[in-house]
Amino acid sequence: MKSDIHFKKVAIIGVGLIGGSLAIMLRQEGISDYIVGIGRGIKNLETAKKLGVIDEWTQDAKKGVKDADLIVVATPVASIAKIVKEILPSLKSGAIVTDVGSVKKSILDEIESILPDTIHFVAGHPIAGTENAGVEAAFPALFQNRKCIITPTEKTNKEVLHKIKILWEIAGSQVVLMGALKHDKILAAVSHLPHMVAYSLVNAVADMKDFDENILNYSAGGFKDFTRIASSPAEMWRDICLLNKDAILDVIHRFQENLEKLEAMIEKGDEEGLIKEFEKAKKVRDA
Repeated sequence: MKSDIHFKKVAIIGVGLIGGSLAIMLRQEGISDYIVGIGRGIKNLETAKKLGVIDEWTQDAKKGVKDADLIVVATPVASIAKIVKEILPSLKSGAIVTDVGSVKKSILDEIESILPDTIHFVAGHPIAGTENAGVEAAFPALFQNRKCIITPTEKTNKEVLHKIKILWEIAGSQVVLMGALKHDKILAAVSHLPHMVAYSLVNAVADMKDFDENILNYSAGGFKDFTRIASSPAEMWRDICLLNKDAILDVIHRFQENLEKLEAMIEKGDEEGLIKEFEKAKKVRDA
């Protein structure tokens, strides 16, 4: 499998948890000879170089992507299309650009509308992560036994698609191909909604003024486990909400309907209804 792909020079734009973990994997598996890190934060880039995650770094994206065979854009989703547009004139013919954003349709539409025939773009989304950010949180096993969704279109070059698919399989991911719109609807339900609920729950409890002390000091494992994702980067989730607005609003409305149903059962003292609701959820979760 490894012999199928090799990139002499790789440029990683956004050397954080995802970008950094991918860079480490590329180096360990011998998929790339040379890795350039590109980003805004000098301290993070210097750390990436010191840790051996990248070979060199620059804040100049146009300079960093020059002669790169593979360019991975691992930045907040709102900036992905802008970055691709910025670097296009600096890319060599045949270069492959891919991303790791958790919103696909709007980004894909914008990039394909400006993409020249000499440059290839494959939209991807490794469903992996932790609440930690920055290159120091990166580790190569991040993608193992996780799904990676790739959303090809009619314009996607099949040979290039195969290379990106193999790359993520080497990383340990189960690769799934699907349409961008389907991806966005699914992720709104299973990823974006849980983050909205976690943020809302933490803020709701923190804003309770009924007590003369911080009641979060009494939170146990359940609260901490459930709200762990509320520690995720605010900028990233702001962008996701704006770019996947319709799908997120749809699942929020569905969640509100279920919460209102539960509220009514509690208010009425509906013992049987509560049991059925909880057992239904337990059965789905246990499976």
